[in-house]
Amino acid sequence: MNIRQLIDEEISKLEEDELAQLYEIVKNFSRPKTNNSLFSKLKQVKIEGPVDFAANVDLYLNGEKKIDGD
Repeated sequence: MNIRQLIDEEISKLEEDELAQLYEIVKNFSRPKTNNSLFSKLKQVKIEGPVDFAANVDLYLNGEKKIDGD
């Protein structure tokens, strides 16, 4: 017996209300997996700033340099 047959056999033993619960579990399990790692989220961060922001971030953070428009 393969795994699908074993699963089908167990499912056939369930009551109707249990099938609804199982359906929700299976639906969530079969959803495409998303990569929720910290690095995948950081890749989505967009920062607008002056062209020298990366090189002088410390100066902007402590107020020695100002971003135009402030």
